[in-house]
Amino acid sequence: MTTAPATVTIPGYRAGTWKADPVHCEIALSIRQVLVSAVRARFTRYHVTIVTSEDPLGSSVAATIDLASIDTGNQKRDNHLRSADILDVAKHPTMSYRSTGIRQTDAGWVVDGELTLHGATQKVPLAVAVTGFGPDPVGRQRAGFTATAQINRRDFGITIPMGGGGVVSNKVSISLKIEAVLQT
Repeated sequence: MTTAPATVTIPGYRAGTWKADPVHCEIALSIRQVLVSAVRARFTRYHVTIVTSEDPLGSSVAATIDLASIDTGNQKRDNHLRSADILDVAKHPTMSYRSTGIRQTDAGWVVDGELTLHGATQKVPLAVAVTGFGPDPVGRQRAGFTATAQINRRDFGITIPMGGGGVVSNKVSISLKIEAVLQT
């Protein structure tokens, strides 16, 4: 992976502080279960702030996700995920991400950062695509991004109790679709 020159051009790019618009965002994960299917979940409550600088490589992102807002479409499963068996939301109510740098590679953009989950912090790079910058129908400026990452749940101390440990993958895929509104 090589690093591109510091001069980059993104059509419509604007420097500023952006807040995610929850109506137009999705923060989700999926994990293989029984080696055949995948359980998918999304989070419905979160705060994401993106600060774009004049040089895109100097930009940053910070996010806090309310883990109690996990939604798989199955209330019993959601309650089990929130329990001390897995996410332990009573003890660890949020997960957070803080960028430590941004770089452009031959494959696109990468946001390097730290994910804190279940009381552990690990370096997690996000593969990011810029989907656009521009005005919405009511004149506000918007920016769009997609991002993906993979983590190992065991790196964060998340184990599955007897009965589920052998049939649930260690690898968790994370996907984000973020549409943010310019604040300043």
